[in-house]
Amino acid sequence: MNPGARRRIIAGVLTLDDIVIEPPAEGQIVDPQAWFASPGPFELEIGCGKGRFLLCRARSRPDVRLLGIEWASKFYRYAADRIRRWGVTNVRIMRTDAAVFVRRHLPAGCLSALHVYHPDPWPKKRHHKRRLIQAPFVEAALRATAPGGRWLLQTDHAEYFERMRELLDAQAGLREVPFDDPTFGPGEDWAGTNFEVKYAQEGRTIYRVAYARLP
Repeated sequence: MNPGARRRIIAGVLTLDDIVIEPPAEGQIVDPQAWFASPGPFELEIGCGKGRFLLCRARSRPDVRLLGIEWASKFYRYAADRIRRWGVTNVRIMRTDAAVFVRRHLPAGCLSALHVYHPDPWPKKRHHKRRLIQAPFVEAALRATAPGGRWLLQTDHAEYFERMRELLDAQAGLREVPFDDPTFGPGEDWAGTNFEVKYAQEGRTIYRVAYARLP
């Protein structure tokens, strides 16, 4: 991080260039702590949308360092600008393929928490191969998670949820834990992600599960 960016971050006056992280080059292993003015527990949200969770989590836990990944260009830009407008210094945003990023670019043991809320379910069977939660991703994310780290997953799609459970329950390095853990949740004032609010209003069931990385 250059000195000018560090001074802006400390002052709470950020530009979009401070917040947006460019995707790593082929073969590059990133150093997430280098994106921030000071070190702290590093958390990743995949599919951050408009940044509602990131903003709430970052404000309730200023000691935590967060990266939000979003592929949709419109939402990615909105989330980055939202973080800038609020002057939140402990969030970075990246537009990239999250599965590739986790499999190829995260160092081992860097994650204290992984947040995946309402990933695209790709409901048609022929499209299941496009889903995020698949065995190669799970194995890579497990390698990137520190002992004691948490995974929090949420979806409104029952079949996808059951498949998630099958894959994660099969991992010897994970054990299921309560989802409502204040240490890893977004905070007492949390009102839900944009999709969560929308789907709840439509009367859909919301499925949630959390796991801890074993030592």
